Amino acid sequence: MSDSRSPPPAASVRARLAAALTARFGIDTRALAAFRISLGLLLVADLALRARYLEAFYTDAGVLPRALLYDLYPTLSQLSVHTLSGSLWVQALLFLFAGLCGLALLLGYHTRTALLLSFLLLVSLHARNPGVLNGGDSVLRRLLFWGLFLPLGERWSVDALRRVETPRERAASLASAALLVQVVLVYAVNAVFKLRGDLWLDGEAVRYVLSLQQFTILLGDTLAQFPALLHAFNLLWLGLVVASPLLLVLTGRLRTLLVLAFAGMHVGMLLTMRIGLFPLVSVTALLVFLPPAVWDRSVDRFSGSVERAAGRLGLAPRLARLRPDSGSASEQTAGSRLATIRRWCGRAAPAVVAVLLAAILVWNAMAVGLVSPPDDGGLTLNPSGNTWNMFAPHPPTADWWYVAPGELQSGERVDAYYLSPPVEDRPDTMEMYPSSRWRKYMGDLRYADDDRLQREFAEYLCSRWNRAHDEKLATVTLSYVSQPTRFDGPEPTERHELLTYNCSTGA
Repeated sequence: MSDSRSPPPAASVRARLAAALTARFGIDTRALAAFRISLGLLLVADLALRARYLEAFYTDAGVLPRALLYDLYPTLSQLSVHTLSGSLWVQALLFLFAGLCGLALLLGYHTRTALLLSFLLLVSLHARNPGVLNGGDSVLRRLLFWGLFLPLGERWSVDALRRVETPRERAASLASAALLVQVVLVYAVNAVFKLRGDLWLDGEAVRYVLSLQQFTILLGDTLAQFPALLHAFNLLWLGLVVASPLLLVLTGRLRTLLVLAFAGMHVGMLLTMRIGLFPLVSVTALLVFLPPAVWDRSVDRFSGSVERAAGRLGLAPRLARLRPDSGSASEQTAGSRLATIRRWCGRAAPAVVAVLLAAILVWNAMAVGLVSPPDDGGLTLNPSGNTWNMFAPHPPTADWWYVAPGELQSGERVDAYYLSPPVEDRPDTMEMYPSSRWRKYMGDLRYADDDRLQREFAEYLCSRWNRAHDEKLATVTLSYVSQPTRFDGPEPTERHELLTYNCSTGA
């Protein structure tokens, strides 16, 4: 009689371990398809939002001409093809090309090529003007990068229609683990910084943020009237980011519920705070955590309905034509060579992913102080200056806005920033900053170590005014007004003058 208490065979243990790791670090290919579609939409939306201020942010006529970019960022500027020209039409063509790549990624048309081009163009765009970047931009870059190592075109794509073989159900590799770990690191590092802030631990941080006019939109002003509710949201969000490693531990329904909790908080941010596309980027990142059961119950039913509708409309034969035939001998030879290159790249990819995954783990450990940075031989290695510390450890507790009183050649007083008569009272949110990128840029402008940034902005205000008005601007004074939040008393304002600029002499 066999002993029922005997240890299980080693093969069985390995199988169970592999299944456990796959359930936690594998990604459903339908989740990857939704992830790809969302990335494409984000890229197109991001370009559309940036294009509103194309001249101001990305040309030599704007706030950061290429000559100043080269001086301030000598290394980073070399990564940008957008610096090939300072003309508006060249930047418009680059935006258009990037938009087409984003659409190709959305449709899954030559997915890997579209993804690579989108990633390179995004890096180039970010390097053209680092002063307008935020945490969402950094996350989006990383999502695109890790996507290069994953089969994003496996489902729901033009590439899938052209493929003969059956698609995989799940992608489980070091690359899938790297993507999931990257997303969790964003939350986990942010949690470490939040736990170091008294306002977060006291439950007052969210109340302060939503008290600031520069951030609040839509429901933000309404929620600001309910301090007890904001206190609860503060502690809930703090609890979620602290518990974020559970995204890698839980499976099935529990993981789904945690993903929905994170997504719900990000949707809340979208409806209350003016922080650009960051909430939507975060929701996109969470898609890859959704387990197969979610897609079995929802999306597959929808896709089945689409396939039946396509059959009734006679579209199936047309779609079948997208699949490649055997082709000529030369085409077969080229395809064989391409397949060989792909095999070699596939063999090298795990090693590259392993090195990069180790690098980001060490980098984030240095950012939170768990690991000391190495001696960099005089270079500046400061991970804490480029990490996930949004509103942490200390959230902003004061509103601030710019004024730019100027004098026309006739002696009349105006405000060059608002293109209006002199501003006496606090402007509304949309007048303060036309977009979240303008707020980010103007925020950094206050503390710029190099006053050339402030002078270039003053020059931009002069040229913008003079293009729009017959009477020219003679001088402009760049200042900002700060107003601290006081929940129990008056909120005084204080004006800080940065410089006075002569529009004629540039001094």
